[in-house]
Amino acid sequence: MPRYAFRLNGRPVSAESWDAAQPLLYVLRNTFGLHGPKFGCGLGQCGACTVLVDGRATRSCTTPVSRAEGRAVTTLEGLGTPEQPSTLQAAFIAEQAAQCGYCTNGMIMTATSLLARNPRPTLEQVKEGLSGNLCRCGTHTRILSAVMRASGA
Repeated sequence: MPRYAFRLNGRPVSAESWDAAQPLLYVLRNTFGLHGPKFGCGLGQCGACTVLVDGRATRSCTTPVSRAEGRAVTTLEGLGTPEQPSTLQAAFIAEQAAQCGYCTNGMIMTATSLLARNPRPTLEQVKEGLSGNLCRCGTHTRILSAVMRASGA
């Protein structure tokens, strides 16, 4: 069975997969027991499964595990801890930017990528950057406030 080696949350790992096209999401959840990335739509349209691959927001439900080979994959668990959350995670907590919480992983991972590229975005840039992530419970205003807080605006 083929093995795929990559860095996961800063650590070297490898995973076996019977299928090179198996979604990275399944490997992250089933092999490594990570629960940050969620299965939402399975089509890369909702953003719940977002992870960072080499620092870029990537939909893990449509990314084959074979594309992780040799790359750095970061999940929500790799950003911070409950004791020491990342700046963005702390801003989500401070703004109470989660209601049901299902979209939170994708929002934080997408915003992390956005802030890495543009540390001081305007509100419009944040709205545009997060436009591909769905939130069904209506926490958008608090999510936007959290991202703006993390940017120092």
